[in-house]
Amino acid sequence: MNRLLFGDNLKWLSDRKISPDESVDLEYLDPPFNSNANYNVLFKEASGADSQAQFHAFTDTWEWTADVDATYHQFVDTCANASVVELVEALKKFLKTSPMMAYLAMMAPRLVELHRVLKPTGSLYLHCDPTASHYLRLVLDSIFGGENFLNEVIWKRTGSHGGSKRWGPVHDVLLYYGKSDKTYWKRVFESYDDKYVKDFYRFEDERGRYRLVTLTGAQTRTGDSGKSWRGVNPTASGRHWAVPNEALRRAAPDADLSKLSTQEKLDILDKYGLIYWPPKGSVPQQKRYLDENPGVSIQDVITDILPISSQAAERLGYPTQKPLALLERIIEASCPKDGVVLDPFCGCGTTVHAAQKTGRQWIGIDVTYLAINLIKRRLRDAFGEELQFEELGNPTDLSGAQRLAEQDKFQFQHWALSLVGARPLREGDGKGADRGVDGLLYFYESKDDRAKIIVQVKGGGVKRGDIATLLGDVNNQKAAGGVLITLEAPTKPMQKEAVEAGRYTAKLYQKEYPKIQMLTVAGLLDGTERLEAPPQANPFAKAEVEGAAARMGKKETQEEML
Repeated sequence: MNRLLFGDNLKWLSDRKISPDESVDLEYLDPPFNSNANYNVLFKEASGADSQAQFHAFTDTWEWTADVDATYHQFVDTCANASVVELVEALKKFLKTSPMMAYLAMMAPRLVELHRVLKPTGSLYLHCDPTASHYLRLVLDSIFGGENFLNEVIWKRTGSHGGSKRWGPVHDVLLYYGKSDKTYWKRVFESYDDKYVKDFYRFEDERGRYRLVTLTGAQTRTGDSGKSWRGVNPTASGRHWAVPNEALRRAAPDADLSKLSTQEKLDILDKYGLIYWPPKGSVPQQKRYLDENPGVSIQDVITDILPISSQAAERLGYPTQKPLALLERIIEASCPKDGVVLDPFCGCGTTVHAAQKTGRQWIGIDVTYLAINLIKRRLRDAFGEELQFEELGNPTDLSGAQRLAEQDKFQFQHWALSLVGARPLREGDGKGADRGVDGLLYFYESKDDRAKIIVQVKGGGVKRGDIATLLGDVNNQKAAGGVLITLEAPTKPMQKEAVEAGRYTAKLYQKEYPKIQMLTVAGLLDGTERLEAPPQANPFAKAEVEGAAARMGKKETQEEML
């Protein structure tokens, strides 16, 4: 079931063969927030520090374009859910063709499809910020029904934030909806904080810290629970004995509690040292030890999961990356062990990583190949090469590559670069010294020195002059070599000129490699061609190794990261 899908999530969600009705247990989505900001991927240097090289990941800005207008009209004309159509039309009258309406027009059809594929026991978490959460909640209410809104979860994402003439914005919103009143829920606990432990677990003995809890309940009873025990009569105080059965089961797991009187149950607790006897005349109390309690049941304000700092091991440099712990908590609470998790805006893959780590099946979708490539690397680094999952949407043959090149030359470029493991060049390529360079490969000349190989991708026709241009770029940028990836087969004069460019020697490996290489997409796909280059360092920050891979000693050090 594990799937990684490249392309528009609306296309994949609308495909009933790929996304059948009622097939998913949990949906988490962290779509662009309409924050009017540009987000870049930050690559890593060998030291683990951020590189100055950045690549533009996405622009979180929405405009009412012809495509948005077409999407809006198709949705209101074809959607079978009359209530959401009426709401979207009303919002259009109010918001007109504003950026916010463009954002909602993009979200509404996707949320309808997400509702369709969700199981009756399933749930959805939509991660957003306060700029759009109120509009999104209206849309979700019209799709899921207001009665299935379960929580507005607040995640404190930063400790402080300056605000001009307003309170500092430090939180995100997660809108939590169930598909029905049968929504799956597992109670999850978070650890007590130090202050709580200090304030409430004030006593300590050889078994550990404990607090005192009453052994009686309000009102009197006429049965065993109202009778005296060891000279203490609860009825005199208008109360009755309330035996903590959970503590009793831990103390005497083999006892048949149904055959014991209240007084016999209290005797067992006392025998195992679970009752505190105060000065004469006072009612005894239960000793509740700290290690007996699972913690605090998770609340709708999350303050114990910190954002990813610049030095965090899990930080991959992807914009808006969320902590793995946040997704693990959501999955544990809202997805059964054999369930399926779907993230239609999966970005750098935190959701699918958390699902794999917690033993769930997963589906991830993203519209950029930059994200898909990063997720593949992350999963491989974290879980090992043996991890299996299905990929759909990527070109698998020459005709597929040609279609991608025609549809979106930038996504084709990112995909072609991934065939040789190259990273896209930083934002601003095509200008200045980096003109004509699409990607980079690095290898080590020594522990501290790296050499680079520049990569160019050609989706159209190639000619002899392309080799001369590439060789000039290699020399101008003091690169070790250059690679030209093409859709078309190179001509014989091109091949001759590439050979005449000579070879370079990788000092660390004492081996020669071609200075100029020409590789075709078809050859890379069918395995008849391959890159000749020294071993490559990973161009992305590596995810921490999980599970069996970690036990096998595959964990990389921070110094090995790129």
